[in-house]
Amino acid sequence: MQGPERVRVRVPAKVNVQLAVGAARPDGFHDLANVFLAVGLHDEITVTPADTLRVTCAGADAAQVPLDATNLAARAAIALAERHGIEPAVHIHIDKDIPVAGGMAGGSADGAGALLACDTLWGLGSSRDELLAICAELGSDVPFSLIGGAALGTGRGEHLTPLDVGGGFHWVFAVADGGLSTPTVFREFDRLTEGTDVPPPAADPALLAALRTGDPVALAATLAGSNGLQPAALALRPSLADTLAAGTAAGALAALVSGSGPTTAFLTKDADSATTVAEALTASGTCRTARVATSPAPGATVV
Repeated sequence: MQGPERVRVRVPAKVNVQLAVGAARPDGFHDLANVFLAVGLHDEITVTPADTLRVTCAGADAAQVPLDATNLAARAAIALAERHGIEPAVHIHIDKDIPVAGGMAGGSADGAGALLACDTLWGLGSSRDELLAICAELGSDVPFSLIGGAALGTGRGEHLTPLDVGGGFHWVFAVADGGLSTPTVFREFDRLTEGTDVPPPAADPALLAALRTGDPVALAATLAGSNGLQPAALALRPSLADTLAAGTAAGALAALVSGSGPTTAFLTKDADSATTVAEALTASGTCRTARVATSPAPGATVV
């Protein structure tokens, strides 16, 4: 069954409201208890038929995005095509609005978006479980980018349990200059925890309850120390402490490094507070820019 001639997919960024990290496994990965929230910053993936696989990108950080077969969008197209014995002859264009290498799963979002877009373009009609299986092969955060909303990720983050969220949360994201490599941050976590007893990761019941009730004050009370990678990110990029302090001083309810960083996330009580915090962060000189967004947001969606 042939699909349409052009498909566009919107796919959200994420914030980890909890990222509990276990000790390194024999395969080099870490077991996680990863509470994902999709937030309303999006990349848009457009796919059209082409003679050969090609990736292009536009947007603020486009120069930092690889356009070869290492790009997760390209890898998604190749993986889906191989599964169906077809050629990945497609032009993938990424309109990039999620910070690159910022701890907000921008690359993973592009992989999930390209997967859904190619499946639609090629008229394959894959089930959600089939797409999620390919997502898990592509990377730990890619499955969540497909489903969005809120979920608890276990294993290395790829086994997802959807979570109930009782309301919207208002966030500010301070975008840093330059990126942080997720593998580098995990190596620093291993260095910092060497010789210590790292407990098995588990979701915080109080945090899950705050999500269910949609209470930002209750959620904020659970966020201190919720990111197990934050000490490693701060060790690699000490200047992030100034950004966290600036957002807290401006009235944020809570401040944390988003995932592996270096983007920092600030939970606020409402939209007006988010605007105030964003303006203060921009004026502080501690970040490149500050973005306001709400959560939860839908996962990858054909538009």
